[in-house]
Amino acid sequence: MQQKMDIAIIGGGAAGFFAAISCKRHKPDANVTIYEKTANLLAKVKVSGGGRCNVTHACFSIAQLAKYYPRGEKQLKKAFVQFNTNDTVKWFENRGVKLKTEADGRMFPITDDSQTIINCLLDETHRLGIIIEVHKPVMAIEKEDGGFKLTFRDKVLHADKVIIASGGSPKIDGFKWLEDLGQIIEPPVPSLFTFNMPEEPINELMGVSVEKAGVRINGTKLRSEGALLITHWGMSGPAILKLSAWGARILHDFNYHFSVQVNWLGDLNEEQARETLMKEREEHLKMKISNNNPFHLPNRLWLFLLAKVGIDPDSILEEQSKKDMNRLLNTLLTDEYKVQGKTTFKEEFVTCGGVSLSGVNMDTMESRVCPGLYFTGEVLDIDGVTGGFNFQAAWTTGFIAGKFSSKSETQ
Repeated sequence: MQQKMDIAIIGGGAAGFFAAISCKRHKPDANVTIYEKTANLLAKVKVSGGGRCNVTHACFSIAQLAKYYPRGEKQLKKAFVQFNTNDTVKWFENRGVKLKTEADGRMFPITDDSQTIINCLLDETHRLGIIIEVHKPVMAIEKEDGGFKLTFRDKVLHADKVIIASGGSPKIDGFKWLEDLGQIIEPPVPSLFTFNMPEEPINELMGVSVEKAGVRINGTKLRSEGALLITHWGMSGPAILKLSAWGARILHDFNYHFSVQVNWLGDLNEEQARETLMKEREEHLKMKISNNNPFHLPNRLWLFLLAKVGIDPDSILEEQSKKDMNRLLNTLLTDEYKVQGKTTFKEEFVTCGGVSLSGVNMDTMESRVCPGLYFTGEVLDIDGVTGGFNFQAAWTTGFIAGKFSSKSETQ
């Protein structure tokens, strides 16, 4: 009688669980075990989206979906053919978890509770007979005839196939065990972070948000557009987080010291903005400029910008010179701030870097240098912008790694 295949999943996060479930679905008689080094299963799922779990993004075009990944766009385009957003939505709905789409495209369970997603994944692993072991950090993995030797603190095991779903690491040392197996490692740097502006008085507007702002990094081609949130340490929100993802390596090289230019009017150009401003001036000559906010910016921000350009908020529009209007217009469109540092979300830490995609067959997620070894999730040099894209990459690569690792050599 042929012995059952033993498949080990290293890491109990979203990618690890999805890979394990995919293994068992494609090869029901395989022995599939998830090894998690801590006691916390699905930790990022728990905290993501403010505890609601941003499962994916409502982008159903594969070509368009791939564009949301600063690292991995080209390779994921092929991977998404096998498992994409449509498949994610169907997968969860087939298991009783309905998703909803918010105005910005993010998709959440209708319960607005990440525990719904956690329970779904746990229930599926239990139903399929997948073994889960916690407090089981892998000390070493060695290639041997017919599979791998896995060394834990308290035992040594054999596995026919191994799927690495261990997540990102802030330091390259965290990937040494994979480098020892022959994988090329791209040095990790933070990918999603907010901008710290300790010397900028705009921090006093903490809590103010603008629905659509344009942001660019001076001296680079990096630019982004979206909602912007002012915090007590600087700036955050999708516009900033997207910029941090696309500029991860450049901003690291700048040591997170650079200047940003903000267009508070989003996609309005200078001509459109000037026309709006002058029209308001002509029609409301006797109105206080503090009460005339033609671009519908948050009132605190409008007053702040007036003060920044030296316009008395109690003065009337009739009193504003052409020079005053030009100064205001220039600040609305090209406001500048000095960034001196970053803040990362520790619970939702995303890295740029990890296992180089050059050493992975992205059709199967199998290592090109160590047959039988597969990769999924953030351990790979793949990362998406904020909005559910990193989870989608986890579901996709997990599904593929599980599917192909469960095939025997003769299949």
